[in-house]
Amino acid sequence: MYSQSSSLTVRDMTKMALCVAFCCVTAYISFPLPFTPGMVTALTLALGVTAFVLPPKQTLIALLIYTFLGVIGLPVFVGGTAGLGKLFGPTGGYIFAWIVVYPIISALKGSRPSFKRYALVDIVIGIPVTYIGGLISMMLVMDISLEAALVMAVLPYIPGDVIKCLMAAFLGVKVNEAVEKRG
Repeated sequence: MYSQSSSLTVRDMTKMALCVAFCCVTAYISFPLPFTPGMVTALTLALGVTAFVLPPKQTLIALLIYTFLGVIGLPVFVGGTAGLGKLFGPTGGYIFAWIVVYPIISALKGSRPSFKRYALVDIVIGIPVTYIGGLISMMLVMDISLEAALVMAVLPYIPGDVIKCLMAAFLGVKVNEAVEKRG
């Protein structure tokens, strides 16, 4: 039997569905780099916003739903790709890392909307953990060295990811403030 406090409300499910949709749409805003299988994508912005507007458990559920949609063949992964093979390809480590790190970011965001805290948590925890996932998958799948993986999975993305973290923090604060006003 479920207790009232553990059940999801229609409002909760709507917020989660909107976050999943935001992730799906922003995954299409992507472009390739010629020297890596990784792509520059707006999806990481949406992942940050998701973590900032949902509690940790709902963030996890939303990311699992997003991943499930891609695995069953809906073209929701970066660049409009799909399939189970994406999870075990050179960039699959990013997806696994997102499922782990964004619920953690959500748990560490604090109870009040704060641009500084949101940005700090996303930059200090989100970026490194995501890069570790990407590094591991590229090294294993492509059989490349750590140095080569750093060039392909980390270094070209740092400036853009910092900017996306700042944008996600800004949007997360604005959305949470709007939700608090509507009460």
